[in-house]
Amino acid sequence: MKQIINMNNTGKNVLYLSLALSTCAILFNACKVSIPKGAKAVKPFDSKRYLGKWYEIARLDFKYEKNLNNVIATYTEKDKGQIQVDNRGYDTVKKQWKQSIGKAKLVKGTDQGRLKVSFFGPFYAGYNVIAIDTDYQYALVAGNNLNYLWILSRTSAIPESVKEDYLAQAKKLGYRTEDLVWTVHHPQ
Repeated sequence: MKQIINMNNTGKNVLYLSLALSTCAILFNACKVSIPKGAKAVKPFDSKRYLGKWYEIARLDFKYEKNLNNVIATYTEKDKGQIQVDNRGYDTVKKQWKQSIGKAKLVKGTDQGRLKVSFFGPFYAGYNVIAIDTDYQYALVAGNNLNYLWILSRTSAIPESVKEDYLAQAKKLGYRTEDLVWTVHHPQ
C-alpha cells in the first residue's frame, strides 16, 4: 500500500527552509578556514613584502602537487585587497608543466599572516604563514590542519639553519616532517 504524504504550505516552507539552512551550513564549513591547533600566524605581517616569487623547498604531498618539481608560487596584488596566486610546477610523470591560478585574501585583519586561498570558486582553505625571517626570504606555511605544510624560499635553496629551525617548529606542532617531499629545482 502506497503512503501519500500531504503537506500544507507551512510544512513545505519548513522543509525548504531546513534544506536551505543545511546547504548553507555545508557551504560555510567548506569555506571555513582555520589554523592548526597550537600554531600562531606571524604578527605583524606585511602582505606587500610577501608578494612576489617563492620557490617551494618542501611540502606535505597531496593530489594537486603529486609528482611536481620546479614548483614556484607567485603572489601579485589585485584590486580590493585580493592577491592573485599563480602556482606552477613540472609534472615529472606526465612530462608537462602544470599551472593553477587562484586568489587569496587576508583573514583577521591586515597585520596577521593568515590568508584564505581559493583555486575552486567559492571554496577557500587556510594559508597561514607561521614563520618568516625579518627580510621575508624564507617562510613556513601551514594549511587548515596537519595535512598541509610548505617551506618556501625566495631562491631555490635554503640555509641549513633555517631548514632545521622550520622543521623543529613544524614537528613541535605535530607535523610528520619525515613525510615532507623535498622539491627538486632544475635550471629552466
